[in-house]
Amino acid sequence: MRRWRWLLVPPALPVLYMLAALVGALIPGQHAEIAGEPQHRVGFAAGPIHYDILLPLTPALRDRFAFASLAGMPIDHPDAEWLVVGWGATGFYTTVGTYADLTASALWQGITGDTSVLHLDALGPVTTAPGLDWHLLSDGQLAGLIATIEAEFTRDSNDLPILIPHPGHRDTDAFYHARSPFHLLRTCNVWLGEALRAAGVPFGAWTPTTASVRLSFWWNATPQSP
Repeated sequence: MRRWRWLLVPPALPVLYMLAALVGALIPGQHAEIAGEPQHRVGFAAGPIHYDILLPLTPALRDRFAFASLAGMPIDHPDAEWLVVGWGATGFYTTVGTYADLTASALWQGITGDTSVLHLDALGPVTTAPGLDWHLLSDGQLAGLIATIEAEFTRDSNDLPILIPHPGHRDTDAFYHARSPFHLLRTCNVWLGEALRAAGVPFGAWTPTTASVRLSFWWNATPQSP
């Protein structure tokens, strides 16, 4: 009888993982103390398994991310209003446009450990979309979030982020090599939580799923209407 109990362990692991993700979203993570009045609207767009950040394309941000124009991104286009930033596993993120593109090797590599990439894109006016929420950050919090993103780039001898010669998911996006590792316990959503806490935003201690990110936003902050 005890031998058969071990057969229940593998099916139980995903359930335990999801429960731990919800608990981790409710436990406050240590975050930087950054004062200031929240006034900058930042978007957080949820897909089935991944969150993207929408940063307002101010003149200062256009200058700091001007390198993206070398990849054909319309960062300086007058209609571009938002810089979209995502982080994820190299094998999974660069090959999967939809779930139909998912391969067993990319999935396994993402679970067991992979290098990471940053994904950039530029968008025009955005008001609302499924899974998109807006939050207000202070001057210091926005600066901290941008600094965390910039620090994640792997750079060449000229201090430029290293572009991955791989087609993006759209005509305007691009992938860049990133520094930190990806694995099952440190997913794209965990990285998002780390970036927010480093920027002084109260957030859950461990948020590996989109559901846990959404719960942590609800638990710690009030969404702002566009």
